[in-house]
Amino acid sequence: MKLLLVTPPLVQLNTPYPATTVLTGFLRTRGYDVVQADPGLTWVLRLLSHAGVARILEALDKTPASVRGLPAVAHVRDHRDQYLRLVEPMLALLQGHDFSLVHRVVARRLLPEGPRFAHLGPEGHEEEYLGWAFGSLGVTDQARYFATLFVEELCDAVRDGIDPEFALARYGETLAMSPPVIDPLLAALAHSERLTAKVLEQVTLELLERHAPDVVGMSVPFPGTVLGALRMAKTIRKARPLVKIVWGGGFVNTELRELTEPLLFEYVDAVTYDDGLTPLVALLEHYAGNRGVEGLVRTRTRVDGEVRWHDDRDVPDVAFADRGTPTYDGLPIHDYLGLIDQLNPMNRLWSDSRWNKLMVAHGCYWQKCAFCDTSLDYIKRYEPQDAERLVDQIEALVRETGSRGFHFVDEAAPPKVLKAMAVELLRRKLDIAWWGNIRFERAFNRELCELLARSGCIAVSGGLEVADERLLTLINKGVSIAQVATSTRAFQDAGIKVHAYLIYGFATETEQETINSLEVVRQLFAAGCLDSAFWHRLSVTAHSPMGKEPQKFGITLAKRRPTTFALNDLEYDDPTPADHDMLGAGLKKAVYNYMHGLGMDSDVRSWFSQPVPEPTVAAEYVSRFLVGP
Repeated sequence: MKLLLVTPPLVQLNTPYPATTVLTGFLRTRGYDVVQADPGLTWVLRLLSHAGVARILEALDKTPASVRGLPAVAHVRDHRDQYLRLVEPMLALLQGHDFSLVHRVVARRLLPEGPRFAHLGPEGHEEEYLGWAFGSLGVTDQARYFATLFVEELCDAVRDGIDPEFALARYGETLAMSPPVIDPLLAALAHSERLTAKVLEQVTLELLERHAPDVVGMSVPFPGTVLGALRMAKTIRKARPLVKIVWGGGFVNTELRELTEPLLFEYVDAVTYDDGLTPLVALLEHYAGNRGVEGLVRTRTRVDGEVRWHDDRDVPDVAFADRGTPTYDGLPIHDYLGLIDQLNPMNRLWSDSRWNKLMVAHGCYWQKCAFCDTSLDYIKRYEPQDAERLVDQIEALVRETGSRGFHFVDEAAPPKVLKAMAVELLRRKLDIAWWGNIRFERAFNRELCELLARSGCIAVSGGLEVADERLLTLINKGVSIAQVATSTRAFQDAGIKVHAYLIYGFATETEQETINSLEVVRQLFAAGCLDSAFWHRLSVTAHSPMGKEPQKFGITLAKRRPTTFALNDLEYDDPTPADHDMLGAGLKKAVYNYMHGLGMDSDVRSWFSQPVPEPTVAAEYVSRFLVGP
């Protein structure tokens, strides 16, 4: 039985999404004939080839005058010769294949500059408009930044003139944000005449021809991959109706836990949940005739027109230590795009370089945050990795890929295992660069941070969430602002960059608390504790303590709409008066400037479009935590 594993379009294009690498490595240890592919990357590269841009321009020329007048569409059509001539050289630059044109790109006289370039100001004034962040780039990275803007403008024209669901790192995302019914997705799926749909169909058919799979497994991690997964499944159904199609991944695990929609199974044979290793093996044994349907594990299928749940709880899950080593075999690791869509050095890690991806531990060792999916397996089942085995995997991936860059994709990497890993890396004299997600807790002191830096740690990201002590206690974050300040300073003193995740609009969060939180964040930036940060709006999910017991947090859930497809984000009523939309715009504007070294000394109230209260946080609030050896 031949198995093809894919991540449907579209995720970030700088590095492979890790799910198929884990599954491929594991299944091969069990003797399965399995290959993996990244159709999203192929799809985008096909669309952005010289021939693809010619087809894009042809499609744009046929649009109504009102569409042709849109800024992105008009710009691309007005500069068609430059886009046709330069698109492949700019892709080669972003892939690291050819840097011949970097000086001409940086001179800003080669690329057609449209709306995406407006924030740069006139030629030669980039640092004035973007602060130190632009000047800190070398000439090659400046050219890559401009090349990214060039590609993004072309993608904007595709979105505005051909397919409103298309974006550079997501496809149909808004359609799949917890839709209670599948109808909007199926309506979008019906637009098979769009150029984007035709190219994706072609890519899918080529994969079928090349690999001739019996089973296609699709890891569907985010809402922005659901429409792509459906479109690929539709193509497979039509071309090779006997091929089995299986869904799993993050979107399934969080959004489709109450799935009852039989129409999905017109496109999919089975949907598996949580870690896909055991469910997928059981399903493959079932397809091979060696296991009855009653022996399936955490799987939904359609039986007699109804969606049925199958879960043989006597089948043990694969232990985290028995997964085997992920493999990138079959993935075009040298063709990914090093996009620089943000200038901040810390933010660039997410989209710029290609990383080998591993996990230090399965699940979260804290698993108490009120807003987190603590009831789901990917959070609640904590299994730390053995440090020696983890470093064995690191060595294996360095040999396989030739790359020494690693991104640990944990929910929160445990400091004890990180310490042991660092010691083992140093013992083996294995030189790598690595980064990952942690909790800002007291264990990350100067001594540990210095050890991590010597082992190759270049950056960490962690959740401060809300910089207010009352709210930190309410959400059971388990850290204080003092801990955040001292741990982030310890990382910085060791030369490790720090990113903070922030959330606004928490249950019962007042406007005053939001302004105070921004003031604390400003002080953390000013004190050199943070390199970057990002504010997210609170989302109450069905699998979090807030979603399960909202009364404990002072909110009331809205009456649920009848749901047959996706359910995750819950609508709720918070009686606390605060204009979170207005506040959110100001928070994001402030942090964007802080990340570029701008406006650090400005009154935080200046970032908002409406009057807001003066912060009541003391001017030395953060600095007093940083006094000492």
